[in-house]
Amino acid sequence: MPDQPRRPRTLNDPRSEAEAAFKRATTKVAEAPPKTVAVPGVREQVTLRIDKDVLEHFQEGGPGWQDRINAALRKAAGK
Repeated sequence: MPDQPRRPRTLNDPRSEAEAAFKRATTKVAEAPPKTVAVPGVREQVTLRIDKDVLEHFQEGGPGWQDRINAALRKAAGK
Protein backbone atom coordinates (compact mmCIF):
# COMPACT_ATOMS: atom_id res chain seq x y z
CA MET A 1 0.00 0.00 0.00
CA PRO A 2 1.52 3.35 -1.01
CA ASP A 3 2.15 5.97 1.64
CA GLN A 4 -1.05 7.93 2.08
CA PRO A 5 -1.72 10.76 4.49
CA ARG A 6 -3.13 9.48 7.72
CA ARG A 7 -6.82 10.03 8.10
CA PRO A 8 -7.65 12.08 11.19
CA ARG A 9 -9.09 10.14 14.06
CA THR A 10 -12.85 9.92 13.71
CA LEU A 11 -15.26 11.15 16.30
CA ASN A 12 -17.15 7.81 16.28
CA ASP A 13 -20.49 9.57 16.02
CA PRO A 14 -21.71 10.16 12.43
CA ARG A 15 -23.49 13.35 13.46
CA SER A 16 -20.37 14.76 15.14
CA GLU A 17 -18.29 13.81 12.09
CA ALA A 18 -20.78 15.54 9.79
CA GLU A 19 -20.79 18.68 11.93
CA ALA A 20 -16.98 18.72 12.00
CA ALA A 21 -16.84 18.30 8.21
CA PHE A 22 -19.37 21.11 7.76
CA LYS A 23 -17.39 23.38 10.04
CA ARG A 24 -14.17 22.70 8.11
CA ALA A 25 -15.92 23.37 4.79
CA THR A 26 -17.62 26.59 5.86
CA THR A 27 -15.00 28.23 8.06
CA LYS A 28 -13.61 31.35 6.39
CA VAL A 29 -9.95 32.18 6.59
CA ALA A 30 -9.45 35.46 8.38
CA GLU A 31 -8.23 38.14 6.02
CA ALA A 32 -6.46 41.28 7.13
CA PRO A 33 -8.62 44.36 6.61
CA PRO A 34 -7.39 46.57 3.78
CA LYS A 35 -5.06 49.29 4.95
CA THR A 36 -6.36 52.79 4.55
CA VAL A 37 -4.01 55.48 3.37
CA ALA A 38 -4.06 58.66 5.41
CA VAL A 39 -4.83 61.67 3.26
CA PRO A 40 -2.85 64.72 4.36
CA GLY A 41 -5.01 67.47 5.82
CA VAL A 42 -8.06 65.24 6.36
CA ARG A 43 -9.14 64.91 9.95
CA GLU A 44 -11.11 62.15 11.57
CA GLN A 45 -13.57 62.67 14.40
CA VAL A 46 -12.76 60.61 17.49
CA THR A 47 -13.76 60.48 21.13
CA LEU A 48 -10.85 61.02 23.48
CA ARG A 49 -10.73 61.17 27.26
CA ILE A 50 -8.29 63.78 28.56
CA ASP A 51 -7.62 64.78 32.15
CA LYS A 52 -9.60 67.89 33.09
CA ASP A 53 -6.55 69.96 33.96
CA VAL A 54 -4.94 69.18 30.59
CA LEU A 55 -8.14 70.12 28.74
CA GLU A 56 -8.44 73.37 30.71
CA HIS A 57 -4.83 74.20 29.86
CA PHE A 58 -5.56 74.03 26.12
CA GLN A 59 -8.95 75.75 26.42
CA GLU A 60 -7.45 78.72 28.31
CA GLY A 61 -6.10 80.01 25.01
CA GLY A 62 -9.63 80.37 23.64
CA PRO A 63 -10.85 79.16 20.26
CA GLY A 64 -8.51 76.80 18.44
CA TRP A 65 -7.86 74.60 21.46
CA GLN A 66 -8.49 71.45 19.41
CA ASP A 67 -5.87 72.56 16.88
CA ARG A 68 -3.43 73.16 19.75
CA ILE A 69 -4.06 69.66 21.13
CA ASN A 70 -3.56 68.22 17.63
CA ALA A 71 -0.27 70.15 17.27
CA ALA A 72 0.94 68.87 20.65
CA LEU A 73 0.04 65.28 19.72
CA ARG A 74 1.80 65.61 16.35
CA LYS A 75 4.93 66.90 18.11
CA ALA A 76 4.80 64.05 20.64
CA ALA A 77 4.39 61.55 17.78
CA GLY A 78 7.40 63.03 15.97
CA LYS A 79 5.33 64.15 12.98
